[in-house]
Amino acid sequence: MRYLVCVKQTPDTAELPKVKPEEAASGELSIQLVVNPWDEHALEAGIQIMENNSGSAEAITVGGEGSVEALRSALAMGCKGATLIENTEADAWGVATLLAAAVENMGDVQLVLTGQMTVDGNSGAVPVAISRKLGWPVITGVAKILAVSDDSVTVERVVGQARHTVKVQSPVVLSVIKEIGEPRYPTFINIRKASRATIPTLTAADLGVDTPAPVAAMNDYRKPPARDAKVQLFDGSPSDAANALIDALLAEKVL
Repeated sequence: MRYLVCVKQTPDTAELPKVKPEEAASGELSIQLVVNPWDEHALEAGIQIMENNSGSAEAITVGGEGSVEALRSALAMGCKGATLIENTEADAWGVATLLAAAVENMGDVQLVLTGQMTVDGNSGAVPVAISRKLGWPVITGVAKILAVSDDSVTVERVVGQARHTVKVQSPVVLSVIKEIGEPRYPTFINIRKASRATIPTLTAADLGVDTPAPVAAMNDYRKPPARDAKVQLFDGSPSDAANALIDALLAEKVL
């Protein structure tokens, strides 16, 4: 039984301000690339499920040759296998098409886990699209895995300020949030093993599917204009300072 975790290689959020518009347009980034932070939580969830149940947690990604490093990070965390689907042109629907085809080819996948979104695209569309392609149910906002059996999964999901307990028949797609658990640090032994691991690479032809052409394209990359910030201190008693603050906010049309 497999628990398949979908990951993506994305820019390190600390270095995002360094990205130049022309780099974003070409896709050739000079900054450090890492596992999408949301997907690290999905990896932690998959590894926990593997540790508490029988089966194997494996990672999969769609991307270029460089995306192998994201898969090695997943192996170093504790995943038992990893697969690269080579494609750098697909949009969210195309990525979901390739991932769903890989799941169908594997045959014994009970759970597909993803992060809530990616820090570059921020759409959150891929888990829903995967479920649509597979015809499986999808649960989003998963904050806790309560139980996993041979034919069902019980989770706790966040909806606004509430938490719902949901039981669904598997196979199922789960989109997790950071409350699922803090990602573990890779061990030195696992890092060594991951660096030597052979990671299979598949293409759309290997999976027997045609990748749909992207239906959306971004063609105007630019950074937002810098905003001037100013600090104003209000003297006097707390009451006088509060009144002065309210007057200032009203003048700026914040209130």
